Amino acid sequence: MTNQHEEESVWPVQDQIASYLRDRILNGDIPAGEKLPSSRDLHAQFGAAAQTIRNAIITLEKEGLAYTRQGAGVFARQHRQRAMTPAAYKNPPADGGKYQWIAAAERKGLSGRSELLAVEETVPPAAVREAFGLEKEGKALLRRQVLYLDDQPCELVEVFFPLELAHGTPIAEPRKIKGGAGRVLLEAGLPPLRCVDKVAARWPTPEQAKALRMPTKLPVLRQFRVTYSVDDMPIQAEIMAKAGHLYELEYEF
Repeated sequence: MTNQHEEESVWPVQDQIASYLRDRILNGDIPAGEKLPSSRDLHAQFGAAAQTIRNAIITLEKEGLAYTRQGAGVFARQHRQRAMTPAAYKNPPADGGKYQWIAAAERKGLSGRSELLAVEETVPPAAVREAFGLEKEGKALLRRQVLYLDDQPCELVEVFFPLELAHGTPIAEPRKIKGGAGRVLLEAGLPPLRCVDKVAARWPTPEQAKALRMPTKLPVLRQFRVTYSVDDMPIQAEIMAKAGHLYELEYEF
């Protein structure tokens, strides 16, 4: 008999099982500490062999979503999926202090920090060139950094700036900036007045997978943001990648 998951599916069965269980754990349908469906139940539902089911469980264990208790079964682990609120972090801190996302994390009892990876002139991706009105080989200033919560990488951020705005300012220097690059632009008379976000789920690039320590083959949430200032001038473009199984985006309208 053909089960519902076999029809028109191109996924390996172990990936189907892992996806099914992952969704139920992250949605709260299987709370932390509750036992996952048995191998017998999963076999009846997916028609999978015992080793295939075990491979799916190993995937969830690597992702920190499940654990095996010898002789008792497999249980959902307390996961650390967190909601990020990007719209709340667009403005630089008024006093040149901590990034707003770090201050927000500390209010929740978490510790946040950033690690600067690179500051360089580069030919940016096509979407950034289009936003800045650059030619095909036109360059922008890139600042790349990893953001951490409780010493776990949560986001790889690539921020591009028009060269004419970055040259001669701390933005072009290979060091962290107190209050962030947004503070430098604000003091130059270029406040962030409008942001446009595009969010998509994509397979991570090798660089993203390494920076975020992706444990298995999982998508990332890719957020592309262009920030505009006075006279609708684009002042920066960001590509932000978050581990899809650990973070979700929250917007309030």
